[in-house]
Amino acid sequence: MRVDLHIHTTASDSRWTVDQVVEGVKAAGIGLFAVADHDTVASVDRAESLARLAGLAFLPCVEFSATLDGRLIHILSYGIDRTDHALGELLAANRAAMKASNTMIIRRMIEYGFPIDWDDYVAYRHVPTRGGFRELNFAIDRGICSSVDGFYSDVLPLLNLRAPELVTVTDAIAVVRAAGGVPVLAHPGASLRDVGVSESTLAPLLEAGVGGLECHSQYHDRATTDFCVAYCRDRGLLITGGSDYHGGFVNRQLGVPIVSLDELYLGELMQLVSCHGA
Repeated sequence: MRVDLHIHTTASDSRWTVDQVVEGVKAAGIGLFAVADHDTVASVDRAESLARLAGLAFLPCVEFSATLDGRLIHILSYGIDRTDHALGELLAANRAAMKASNTMIIRRMIEYGFPIDWDDYVAYRHVPTRGGFRELNFAIDRGICSSVDGFYSDVLPLLNLRAPELVTVTDAIAVVRAAGGVPVLAHPGASLRDVGVSESTLAPLLEAGVGGLECHSQYHDRATTDFCVAYCRDRGLLITGGSDYHGGFVNRQLGVPIVSLDELYLGELMQLVSCHGA
């Protein structure tokens, strides 16, 4: 069975609606998938319902944004009870922090002399099916930059911004565990790109309670994938894989890397998979 356990919808920053995700998953021959939006479970219920109708296996998930020693870390939280009150509160706090941070981007751009009218920004309507987030698309539409890459390489570095005040990895993992979920480090090669993936750089995450690694990822070369798989096997950690697909918003493909269920180790997660004939 082909598996993709990291797919986004328009509930966060993808171009694809949840309906398009399920259609795409079935067309690609993927039998087990997870919707893993950033800091929201808004698409999970519908994804599970549509998976049932399509005869697909489904795993509920949310991708927590968290911090560890000043570094942004993404925690894939599988099998969570999306009705859990503490989980909902923490996700809402994260969304509020990201919204405040994104608004600060525009304020700082104005301070630095970019040709932006605040009232124009306030009135600007973001269309979720474009992918990305409101402030990014506003900057592109107003000619501040021409692309996503330009926004991150030419605009943001000029603004001297503070990191968003997000939940810590330790607190996020504690809430995920209490909500019945299993925390997995998303794309270690990207999360740890500035320090590299090694036993020493992964140690603080294990100490915080991470239960597995997303070993199979488009961010990884073969050496990184092999290291992550061996690391997990040696420690009895979960081995997952996913495309981090955003509906074509960024240069990733659904179901890539191609991963089958027998290449993963899902352990306790298999008890949480909703199977509908896949």
